[in-house]
Amino acid sequence: MTSPQAPHIVMPPADAITKAAEQLAAGELVAFPTETVYGLGGDAENPTAIAAIYAAKGRPANHPVIVHVAPEGDPGYWSDDVTPAARKLMDAFWPGPLTLILKRAPHIPDAVSGGQDSVGLRCPSHPVAQALLREFARIKGGSGGQGGVAAPSANRFGQVSPTAAQHVRDEFAGLPGVTIHVLDGGEAAVGIESTIVDLSRGFPALLRPGHITPEEIAEVLGEMPRLPGQDTDAPRASGTLKAHYAPRTPLYLCDADQFAPALAMRPGGERVAVAAFASTLAKLPADASASADIVKVVLPATPAALATDLYAMLRRLDRANVTHILFERLPDTPAWAAVGDRLGRAAAAFERA
Repeated sequence: MTSPQAPHIVMPPADAITKAAEQLAAGELVAFPTETVYGLGGDAENPTAIAAIYAAKGRPANHPVIVHVAPEGDPGYWSDDVTPAARKLMDAFWPGPLTLILKRAPHIPDAVSGGQDSVGLRCPSHPVAQALLREFARIKGGSGGQGGVAAPSANRFGQVSPTAAQHVRDEFAGLPGVTIHVLDGGEAAVGIESTIVDLSRGFPALLRPGHITPEEIAEVLGEMPRLPGQDTDAPRASGTLKAHYAPRTPLYLCDADQFAPALAMRPGGERVAVAAFASTLAKLPADASASADIVKVVLPATPAALATDLYAMLRRLDRANVTHILFERLPDTPAWAAVGDRLGRAAAAFERA
């Protein structure tokens, strides 16, 4: 299987962005692109719209969503405790793929935080997202609002996140009672969800790894954030359940030397996918390399390239008519941590109890 071309941005006409902002203001749902993945957006100050997001995704009501704000937005509107550390990280990484967890201001609906006293804020860098957020803020400004858009990934809960508009359309096609307007902005460049850092408890804590690394955060703050394994009292955050980001096709992680025996034990005629680095695929037995029943996918050699293509790859494999996916375990290094996190959670969905 071949990978798609490099991600590219599509800028919709201005009237399409205005219409999408008006739909948000009317309490409707709009899927829109960010640099990470497509988000399923609703007015973050409208509990009915937030409830519609949860219903469309099949998302548990106690699982928080992230509020997206325009570059000119006021974080102090959403949080009554925007700390100096938060300001430093905003200055360093906004707009960009970083979500900050802060204390939620009392007038903000607790539905965005799953009932917690915190709120997740992010300012995306994608130009379509920024244009939509700015237009929505203009509309909401007349009634005193700031135009924040609550937007988890635009997929059914626990499934593969979308990195293109067609992924969103495919995900929700035919779902009864659900209307989602899709604003097409091309393909997501980062390809995995934002880094999440909690600042609501007096110290920085990494809740979800992403494109922005703990080391980069530490360089700005002067201290390393607590890592997930070091933080047993962390607030609930998007995308941190053990099983998440899963394709429909069962996915299993393999070390490089496990592919040959795994393929040898497969029942006759069973069609499987092998996603591995080129060096691993080159070592497969000749009969496996030549078999038409083995779909081979060469993994990109860098973490950033794999992150960009990971979710689209899993969606392609879901359409490849294979019984399961054998995916090479990624290197256990900081550079691979974020994409490895997504892959590990995808595989956890198929672990035997």
